[in-house]
Amino acid sequence: MLIRDETRQETLVPSAARTTIDSVDVSERTVLLRVDFNVPMSEGEITDDSRIRAAIPTIRSILDRGGSCVLMSHLGRPSGTGFEPAFTLSPAASRLAELLGRPVSLPSGDCVDEASIEAVNSIEPGGVILLENLRFHKAEKDGDAEFAGRLAAYGDLYCQDAFGAAHRADASMVAVPEAMEGRPRTAGRLLEAELRYLSGAIDSPERPFVAVLGGAKISDKLATIRHLAGRVDTLVVGGAMAFTLLRAMGHGTGRSLVEESMIDEARGIIDAVEATSTTLLLPVDFVCASAPSDGVDTTVAGRDIDDGLMGLDIGPASIDAFGAAIRDARTVVWNGPMGLFEIPPFDRGTLAVAKAMIDATADGATSVVGGGDTAAAVNDLGLATGFTHVSTGGGASLRMLEGGPMPGVDALDPA
Repeated sequence: MLIRDETRQETLVPSAARTTIDSVDVSERTVLLRVDFNVPMSEGEITDDSRIRAAIPTIRSILDRGGSCVLMSHLGRPSGTGFEPAFTLSPAASRLAELLGRPVSLPSGDCVDEASIEAVNSIEPGGVILLENLRFHKAEKDGDAEFAGRLAAYGDLYCQDAFGAAHRADASMVAVPEAMEGRPRTAGRLLEAELRYLSGAIDSPERPFVAVLGGAKISDKLATIRHLAGRVDTLVVGGAMAFTLLRAMGHGTGRSLVEESMIDEARGIIDAVEATSTTLLLPVDFVCASAPSDGVDTTVAGRDIDDGLMGLDIGPASIDAFGAAIRDARTVVWNGPMGLFEIPPFDRGTLAVAKAMIDATADGATSVVGGGDTAAAVNDLGLATGFTHVSTGGGASLRMLEGGPMPGVDALDPA
């Protein structure tokens, strides 16, 4: 029998019980809606519109009930000194109009100038306005109250649906809802789903509960590992971050990516996990090559890798072990690829984990995929529909797994 560490059952994440947009009257009211249209771009074209599509249910809910929408978003990392063509939200407005089948206005290159104010003041029920990139103002990242007050004037109520930015304390995430005290401050459908699945997976999982962590750097996942130790039944660690752990255990890692400055910390992490009821499952073999290149010769090595080689994916024995643990689970959360999935054949480990999770889901398990590279991987592999939930937020989903603060959630009205 697995004995749980009952002293470590405090809530990891903010409560999902927030007032929702569907619970308030929006008829003939203007909803100031924070969305996450920070979409990947190439030469002015959107290469993945998943985040725009994810906002559609909330927008339609508002419009179908007689409301109007004023949308706010950021895109990329402009300088914060004014309009920059490379970071305009104009392509997002055009794509949103196509998806909604109705006009979407982008009134100005400045989200708080007279043209934007006039457009919002003239909006009719059923209208949709997308304000220009919030980060054209440095005040957005600074959480500036005066800037937030100007944005807050646009709405009769506030709706937060930008889960991907909910771990940040930007003006539109925190200062705007603070400025709208006394007006409803609600969660959109996307945010509601993200909180429900991530909170549910961590706070009240059906067991066995397996967490799968990957990616390049152990330093990015230290807090996550510490929080999950003693809470999950099995902690699976793959990706390049595994090499720092293996080096700490005394294994040779060849030319694989290792965070040399984190080796002592990695040893401490291993000891901390092993002191709990959690089983730590590390790779036992790797697909190796002399360089991370397409078409390069590959070989399979055990935990000790020759000096001239680098591990670029988990190997077949690791795939079998990871897959068995995942298929036996009733709850699985996954954040981080198993290898250099962008370059075949180093995508096989990530694909195998995805397929094992899909198998578990088909058998009734709850499967939650973290955003960022992990969501990109399952989307690239055409497998996103096989999971219970694929998060839209990389840093935000990781923050929830860490048990860290979520300012954009805390700013909303409790249910």
